[in-house]
Amino acid sequence: MARPVGSVTRGTTGVNRLRRADRWLSAVHGRLLRAADRPLVVDLGYGASHSTTLELFTRLRAVAGDVEMVGIEIDPARVALARPYEREGLSFVLGGFELPVPRPPTVVRAFNVLRQYGEAEAWGYWDLLRGKLAPGGVLVEGTCSETGHRAVWVCLDSAGPRTLTFSARFNAFDRPSELADRLPKTLIHRNVPGEPIHAFLRDFDRAWAVAAPYGAHGLRQRWLAAVETLADGWPLYRTAPLGGAGRWRLGELSLPWSAVAPTS
Repeated sequence: MARPVGSVTRGTTGVNRLRRADRWLSAVHGRLLRAADRPLVVDLGYGASHSTTLELFTRLRAVAGDVEMVGIEIDPARVALARPYEREGLSFVLGGFELPVPRPPTVVRAFNVLRQYGEAEAWGYWDLLRGKLAPGGVLVEGTCSETGHRAVWVCLDSAGPRTLTFSARFNAFDRPSELADRLPKTLIHRNVPGEPIHAFLRDFDRAWAVAAPYGAHGLRQRWLAAVETLADGWPLYRTAPLGGAGRWRLGELSLPWSAVAPTS
């Protein structure tokens, strides 16, 4: 076997750490999985524990009963620890960004994997992974906090990045701009004046401040009010499956990647 493409990550993981992204993926792309012939999902770089891969498998099986999942890790010891938990439809293999799987995946999830790389490398791995997707498939790449209470992810298809999603527990921040530390590698160093992502987070903080009186009715009500204000100036998705009150009430919001893409 050729050497896997990529480098070993810290491997930090934990039970339910990726539940926010899993919930979003099930709701937004469940139809894609149900429509696919023999849908294959890859969990790339699952870390020192198999738990988040098993959780995603269980959640996706609830919306698409024939989903098959492969967890890929570049560390042989981690693969060996995970293999006793294999079952019908779920397996673990040694590999990296080359994706050693039997057919093109419908969905690739890669969380907390690209943070150790430079921005140019992250763009390159996006391109590599997009080129391996099944027709109509998606790559969900992002990062989250240790507890999973703050997360940001990008959804890409074969043509490139399409959406950016912020998700947070309502008491996990004082200002929305604190989610900047979860931005994908392709954006995290662009959070400077003159870049769209900086303007977005600045306006989100302002909307949060304006919505402060709604906090008397709870942080969820303050979030909803802030998002409504933010949507007056930014193209937030307002309807299902990507937006609207149903998703906003969960502490989520999504907008087109084009609204926050780097200027150069």
